[in-house]
Amino acid sequence: MDTTPIEPQDQQQDNQQDAIRQLQQPSRLARLKEYLTECARVLKVTKKPGAEEYKTIVKVSGLGIAIIGLIGFILQMGKQLLL
Repeated sequence: MDTTPIEPQDQQQDNQQDAIRQLQQPSRLARLKEYLTECARVLKVTKKPGAEEYKTIVKVSGLGIAIIGLIGFILQMGKQLLL
């Protein structure tokens, strides 16, 4: 293992690079502000579904839940029959 001491110039360069990295990273407040800006943008783009669209979403979701329940029921019955 190399145990040569770090040169003062190398140490100074490392310190400068660390300082640059810290300046490049946005603060927590800046990241929070950016996040809230993105949330506001998404909310402006979205819209409330109409009655017909809502009914379609409910039907499709209900059908999906029923299919998953049926698969679970079939697997449970198969398990009961095998054991």
